[in-house]
Amino acid sequence: MRIIISPAKKMREDTDSLAWRELPAFLDRTAELLARLQSMSNEELQKLWKCNDKIAALNVERLQRMDLCSRLTPAILAYEGIQYQYMAPGVFSEGEYDYIQTHLRILSGFYGVLRPFDGVAPYRLEMQAKLAVGGAKNIYDYWGAALAEHLFAESGCILNLASKEYSQCVFKYLPKSVRWITCVFGEEKDGKVVEKGTMCKMARGDMVRYLAENRVEDAEDVKAFHGLNYRYSPEQSDESTFVFLLKKNPGEGCF
Repeated sequence: MRIIISPAKKMREDTDSLAWRELPAFLDRTAELLARLQSMSNEELQKLWKCNDKIAALNVERLQRMDLCSRLTPAILAYEGIQYQYMAPGVFSEGEYDYIQTHLRILSGFYGVLRPFDGVAPYRLEMQAKLAVGGAKNIYDYWGAALAEHLFAESGCILNLASKEYSQCVFKYLPKSVRWITCVFGEEKDGKVVEKGTMCKMARGDMVRYLAENRVEDAEDVKAFHGLNYRYSPEQSDESTFVFLLKKNPGEGCF
């Protein structure tokens, strides 16, 4: 089983807490993306990034001094979004680090696919960015089937904890031989399951922590997740979608 998650826009450098182990699998293609970004003007970059002046200035400075092979941060510590805060990898045990290194993969517009201890530099490039590079019209086309093929070669079961923006670059190429399971975290309203962005990010991070703590190997055991008052709902779930509903009253029983 491989667990896929999205990256976060906000990143940091941390070259002291833990050592990175290997360079990313698609580093040659990342170098091509870096060269393309470095060839752009500040105005073009800010338009691409769709950000304010302060964030643009920070990321322009990062581009100017970026070295893809030194002063790197383990990917799992480099991202600072809500999902990563609730995952809290900074306090994982060695066994939990070993688990995520084997099972967890971070999808990235800049790096492609990352293992948790791959060394990365802070960057800003979303998967949905409309950047023409290497003969492709955008980042989705640039990566094509490469990320999917890489993941499917590793496992015949993908547990999808990524946003649609990122998961579609893999799901689009899904063969019948690979099982794909998407986890949905929501509330039931008027007979429908409604997801809320922030809560989903929190639950995805907590789910990764749960899987690591319990060394989950079998996809069916994912159903036992009960963090943040979510419980698996068999009525709303099927073979390819595991639905977890939020309990409004902590005193209620499990589904």
